[in-house]
Amino acid sequence: MGETVESQEITGADRTRHREKIRQNLDVFERMLSESKFEADDPMTGLELEMNLVDEVGDPAMRNEQVLRAIPDPAFVSELGRFNVEINVPPARLRSGGLSTFESGMRQQLNDAEERASEQGAHLMMIGILPTLADRHLSRSALSADPRYSMLNEQVLDARGEDIVISIAGQEQLDTTADSIVPEAACTSTQFHVQTAPAEFAAYWNASQAIAGAQLALAANSPYLLGRELWRETRIALFEQATDTRSEELKAQGVRPRVWFGERWITSVFDLFEENVRYFPALLPIIDDEDPLEVLESGGVPSLAELKLHNGTVYRWNRPVYDVADGVPHLRVENRILAAGPTVADTVANAAFYFGLVRALAESERPVWSQMSFGTARENFQSAARLGIDARLSWPGVGRVPATELVRDTLLPLAHEGLAAWGVSDEERERYLGIIEQRCVTKTNGAEWFARKMRAREGMERFDALRATLLEYQQAMHTNEPVHTWN
Repeated sequence: MGETVESQEITGADRTRHREKIRQNLDVFERMLSESKFEADDPMTGLELEMNLVDEVGDPAMRNEQVLRAIPDPAFVSELGRFNVEINVPPARLRSGGLSTFESGMRQQLNDAEERASEQGAHLMMIGILPTLADRHLSRSALSADPRYSMLNEQVLDARGEDIVISIAGQEQLDTTADSIVPEAACTSTQFHVQTAPAEFAAYWNASQAIAGAQLALAANSPYLLGRELWRETRIALFEQATDTRSEELKAQGVRPRVWFGERWITSVFDLFEENVRYFPALLPIIDDEDPLEVLESGGVPSLAELKLHNGTVYRWNRPVYDVADGVPHLRVENRILAAGPTVADTVANAAFYFGLVRALAESERPVWSQMSFGTARENFQSAARLGIDARLSWPGVGRVPATELVRDTLLPLAHEGLAAWGVSDEERERYLGIIEQRCVTKTNGAEWFARKMRAREGMERFDALRATLLEYQQAMHTNEPVHTWN
């Protein structure tokens, strides 16, 4: 969804032409997988971070246009809501001190951006869902000005034919409706990218699916929405519901949701793009002038613009990415599981855990997905979203155990092996995976810290307590000390 989209009216004829063009894209992509040279000899890793904007008292600050104008850094871009911004961190190679580069670079960029944002009456906040959001902040007026967001809003609501229903049962119950997709803007995430060769893509994607529950349990950071304590990672349920284009009748018929964990292990990256085209009508049926077959046969590299844009409106938790850099195509797994924050150090620790573990499992002689049903991976993911660090997860050869035990005893050693295979130094491995280990020891992640602080403020009015706790969180966030050390 980072593509530039001009505002336009979509007709039935546009949809017909787009369907034909995207199927041509798919045919060309299949041919490229067998004939083209994809960049993967020295793979890059990447990181994106979505953030909230708050005012002095911790309430949402609807000022992303002013903030982005004030930040002289093209890495910062708009997001769906006027209280959101995103930073695209420059990619790095892990063998070249990439993890430390991510941390130092992000800290510098975020500190500079915070200084500029504060001049506009706003502050950057790294948390999955801003706990001080109230119903009044989620009206259509909160949509960012970019035309692609208003077009996406119109297409989602037209596809549904009715208001969006949000119903989440956790520690407390939330039932509400929305006449726009603005509730989606409440969900801010961290996205990790890992570049792979076509032949290796399926292994990396399957491994990413298998570890999604463990990632989520250890890094949950979204316990409150609209004043209610819900899931430890409420983003998962909210995002699934806020972007659901299905009516109740279509749900009953088994039509797949656009926010999707998936339903099977794959054998090729083509499986995912083909599923996208087969299962999901285009939300933004915009047609590019490029003839991809002509470009390919003339020795060029097609952009596959229609396939890429469509892929950006199917919200898999692990998404396939096709892109072209310096005239060479490449593939990435985009891991979209985790919330933002709490600190830059925590974020890079999460990245280290993911990059190391996914490589170790992808290169294993006996793949974990050959021993685990896809349904088990999905159940782990859902349990972790609800319970966070208190979840119990299933793993081959281990059984169903507390997430902290599974990570500490089984997955962290594998993550160390994977990072070593990437060429990550002993010092970096110990620093970042040590943060993950200490979360297991202390049973503390962002969600748990926030919920404990709220329990200590039970005598206060709920939103006053949320503001006070968020400001305490903000102060600790700026220390860059990992969340398990707070208090």
